[in-house]
Amino acid sequence: MRNALHITYVGHATCLVEMDGVRLLTDPVLRDRVGYIRRQVRGVNPEWCSRIDAVLISHAHLDHLDLPSLRRLGRDARVIAPAGNDALFARHGFRNVELLRAGERTRVGSVEIEATRATHDGARFPFGPVADTLGYVMHGEHAVYFAGDTDLFPEMDAIHASLDVALLPVWGWGPTLGEGHMTPRRAAESLRMLRPRKAIPIHWGTFAPLGLGWLNPRFLIDPPYDFVEHASDLAPDVDVHVVHPGTGFVLPVDLLYS
Repeated sequence: MRNALHITYVGHATCLVEMDGVRLLTDPVLRDRVGYIRRQVRGVNPEWCSRIDAVLISHAHLDHLDLPSLRRLGRDARVIAPAGNDALFARHGFRNVELLRAGERTRVGSVEIEATRATHDGARFPFGPVADTLGYVMHGEHAVYFAGDTDLFPEMDAIHASLDVALLPVWGWGPTLGEGHMTPRRAAESLRMLRPRKAIPIHWGTFAPLGLGWLNPRFLIDPPYDFVEHASDLAPDVDVHVVHPGTGFVLPVDLLYS
């Protein structure tokens, strides 16, 4: 019997994906402040962080691999992360870490996790290792792609032949974007390559630099709706859902398999 797919957009690149009886948490940033960026939405519900079967880390930037957040999950939590981060995890006492390169696979219960390529700088600042940067496809009764941080790359059209959901970054935490990120339009362009049934924009609306949040800047609000507009022109067959930070969405079986 097929089950519904539950996705909670915790915020930034943190998503709780519940499929086939497995709870997967991506790039957990569970604190209200990381360095000089501060959370602009309500705090993290403890339920989102409980009974986690595995954590998927896309890369080692501080707003994606947050060590205090991982410690909150426990040093025995299973962590799946890019190759090149072994010394970092060992130095901080994490005991259940599996490192992958693009194309490699592992299993979490009934769900197969496939590491995919991403185009993004994987160095951990200021003095951390230079490691790989990954996305992941979660294969079970459904196929869910978590892109992490990436720009477009040619092999995107071969990530999966039949994606049910793509979780795509459409912005970041500041008023501008550096290299290795997708703007709303480039994220919409990726839909023509990925061809998912549904897409959810992530990596927006959660953090802002100290002192900017109270101004209610447009970069906290506009990116997912810009993505919707571009997607309607570039990939009209893809069903886009804007899920606000701190809220969830259920994809029923009859919608995924209609």
